[in-house]
Amino acid sequence: MNAQLQYEIEQFLYRKAELCDAQNWDEYLDLFDEQCEFHLPQWDSEHEYTTDPRRGMSLIYYSNRSGLEDRVFRIRTGKAASTIPMPRTLHQISNVRLSERSDGQLEAKVYWQTLYYRMGQADTFFGYATYHLRPIDGHWKITRKHIVLLNDTINSVLDFYHV
Repeated sequence: MNAQLQYEIEQFLYRKAELCDAQNWDEYLDLFDEQCEFHLPQWDSEHEYTTDPRRGMSLIYYSNRSGLEDRVFRIRTGKAASTIPMPRTLHQISNVRLSERSDGQLEAKVYWQTLYYRMGQADTFFGYATYHLRPIDGHWKITRKHIVLLNDTINSVLDFYHV
């Protein structure tokens, strides 16, 4: 990978984090392709997690962007009690590593940490994620986000904005 592409993808991922933290849901959702898959697997054992969301348990699984859109709708309309009040988050991304995929997309592997605050309680979520990215009309779109949450024993309801 060249340095310019590395910089471009890092800036894209930083922008995604910034939009989520600002709760700018329209621009956030626009980063995802309509057919994107969003998968946060459940751990099956101490060192193995679910790899097939259709056959195993997942903490979050959306087969396309409509799942994210539904969550945003529930947040906006107050139909998600777990988001009243909405928590404050700060997403941090590091160790961005890129590779080319055989289907013409890029794969970005990243480490992430989300600092979370709600109603006097602070917490941290952390792990790693793999993104599949496709260039569309001069912009990058996320076609797949696979997240591994390393600290899966948590004290709150888990939602897409935590990861």
